[in-house]
Amino acid sequence: MPIYLPEATHTSTESLTPRQIVAELDKYVIGQTAAKRAVAIALRNRTRRQKLSPELAEEVAPKNILMIGPTGVGKTEIARRLARLAQSPFVKVEASKFTEVGYVGRDVESMVRDLVELGVDMVRAEQLEEVRAKASQNAEERLLDLLLPPTRPIAADEDPIAARDQQTQTRERFREQLRAGRLDMRIVEIDVREKAFPSFEIIAGSSVEEVDINLKDMMPGLFQGRTKKRRLRVPEALTCLAQEEEQKLIDMESVARTAVGRVEQGGIIFIDEIDKVAGREGGHGPDVSREGVQRDILPIVEGTTVNTKYGIVRTDHILFIAAGAFHVSKPADLIPELQGRFPIRVELEALGKDEFVRILTEPRSALVKQYTALMETEGIELSFTDGAIHRIADFATLVNERTENIGARRLHTVMEKLLDEISFEGPDLADKRVVIDDAYVDRMLAEIVGNDDLSRYIL
Repeated sequence: MPIYLPEATHTSTESLTPRQIVAELDKYVIGQTAAKRAVAIALRNRTRRQKLSPELAEEVAPKNILMIGPTGVGKTEIARRLARLAQSPFVKVEASKFTEVGYVGRDVESMVRDLVELGVDMVRAEQLEEVRAKASQNAEERLLDLLLPPTRPIAADEDPIAARDQQTQTRERFREQLRAGRLDMRIVEIDVREKAFPSFEIIAGSSVEEVDINLKDMMPGLFQGRTKKRRLRVPEALTCLAQEEEQKLIDMESVARTAVGRVEQGGIIFIDEIDKVAGREGGHGPDVSREGVQRDILPIVEGTTVNTKYGIVRTDHILFIAAGAFHVSKPADLIPELQGRFPIRVELEALGKDEFVRILTEPRSALVKQYTALMETEGIELSFTDGAIHRIADFATLVNERTENIGARRLHTVMEKLLDEISFEGPDLADKRVVIDDAYVDRMLAEIVGNDDLSRYIL
């Protein structure tokens, strides 16, 4: 899933040491020190590389990381928080969605195209912030032109200076009324440009991929988008005009160049479920499809050029973080060439009760804080005792041991079941102060957890 961030990489992380990066990650992810250290070093090495001479910097390749660990222990969250901290374009893909060339499925190059699209959105958002004030000013002038009567020609016997001063004073009075909101009920008629003709997806070779050949680029005079008249109230018209002015002030060629450079030097691609395309133990002969996907991913990770609608993108210095549970297969089952492109391997530990207690309470967006804030919107003061938090962790650990171990994700199902009654009846409760203690947790969950059949279906 894509993440939108406001600034460039080199301005935001060059002052952060690896220890400080780990400290930042600790605010959101519990434990997994080895994985945090690995990504912190990789991020710091990017800062170090930017200080090298261009010749030497070109030779320094990123040290890609392979995370090994069961589901729900923080692999994706570490990569996502790292990208947010680095303010880098970041995209998460699943290796199992890609197929070997010649089969129906997503082309592996689409991960780079997605990253570039994200980079373009980031840079466009930054430039929008820069031009927003100018766009608002231009929109206000256009709206005043619509609100004011047409300027009459100056008569021969009039003083031209006095006539222009009077027109200026009238315009300023209207401007004051507009800003004060006294014209909000007025209706104006504006020309709104309809959306341009949509892009076409073209089948290239034997795989369906976004080539983004846009007919309006090939025949610019034909699909410029028609304008139509719309009658809007003044606030809606001002918003509409401001959006038009923002688009006029943004240079998309500059946006594309900046975005491609940012992706090439600071992009991060997280490839999840890499173990699903690895060969499995006990197989009879190679699995052509899985190995084919690996061989298709290999050039992207090694460093190649990918053609996008914003230009050619080199992947040599994009940081790749791969992750997988490796329950059935093992990292050695990957093809040797791909193994060699992930020199840093870190193993993430399974989570137990102690980690669950910390996950419920310590991170900035801890589950207990989330549910407390959600109930506050209904005027309910929800509080958890220490005993309740430990009982929730006990039940989550017990269910993970008895059924499938899905790590911290089990806490979500347990919390939803625990607060099901309060969430449903919350708006109708007379007593808006609710305390969740260990007795309440036992009443809501003990029967379900004690019954293996029920816990498999409910938790």
